[in-house]
Amino acid sequence: MPIEATINGKPVSITAEPDTPLLWVIREELGMTGTKFGCGIAACGACSVHIDGAVTRSCSVPVSDIAGKAITTIEGLAPHGTLHALQAAWIAHQVPQCGYCQSGQLMAAAALLAASPKPTDEQIDAAMTNICRCGTYPRIRAAIHAAAGQA
Repeated sequence: MPIEATINGKPVSITAEPDTPLLWVIREELGMTGTKFGCGIAACGACSVHIDGAVTRSCSVPVSDIAGKAITTIEGLAPHGTLHALQAAWIAHQVPQCGYCQSGQLMAAAALLAASPKPTDEQIDAAMTNICRCGTYPRIRAAIHAAAGQA
């Protein structure tokens, strides 16, 4: 039986097995490859998406859990070909080095700003638990402050 959900504002009918991780449905069935596989155990955050507005690591969510929910991937963060304020700040602060973790970092930061529009350094540190192997954490923090209008 298909699983019905909304992904990036569009209704989708998913035919994957119910225990298939959402990450693989997003990448393989729906063809959206911005969400990355990192660890497969919800530790690194490269696979972060929003489910009903909450940042979630999609590698550990069975697709059956998203029935009737709204999912936003990095491809849906800024609709209509525009840049989200965070994406613009990421560019301005030259956050990415290898870039592999950045879609997950952006999704975590977007959820943070939705919950705390003017976050403190402590709030940023608490919310940004994604791993960046290149160590761009100071740039990530600066970009989040810039996007929040606190540059």
